[in-house]
Amino acid sequence: MTEQVESTTATTEHRTDSINVSDTAAAKVKSLLEQEGRDDLALRIAVQPGGCSGLRYQLFFDERTLDGDVVTDFNGVSVVCDRMSVPYLNGATIDFVDTIEKQGFTIDNPNATGSCACGDSFH
Repeated sequence: MTEQVESTTATTEHRTDSINVSDTAAAKVKSLLEQEGRDDLALRIAVQPGGCSGLRYQLFFDERTLDGDVVTDFNGVSVVCDRMSVPYLNGATIDFVDTIEKQGFTIDNPNATGSCACGDSFH
């Protein structure tokens, strides 16, 4: 008796009308939530005034959903973005990097016209 194994290849579509989350970042978020023993939290991303270039990103886990929030699912991970931040984040991609030089979430944002040396803010 032979077992048939079905192979699937996931293709990630890059959306320009929404935020994007890489498979690596989604897996890391899942891992962090499992470590905390929580499955009721979403990853919230927001653009806030501040930083040396005018705007900065905030990424944090949130259990609430506010009026006007845009919620998107990426491989079982809910990503929430408030309606004021959406225009700044359309087409942006959240990734997770784990190298000798750097570890953490990164945001590649085609809407950012410039950034600062700290890498934490943009305009």
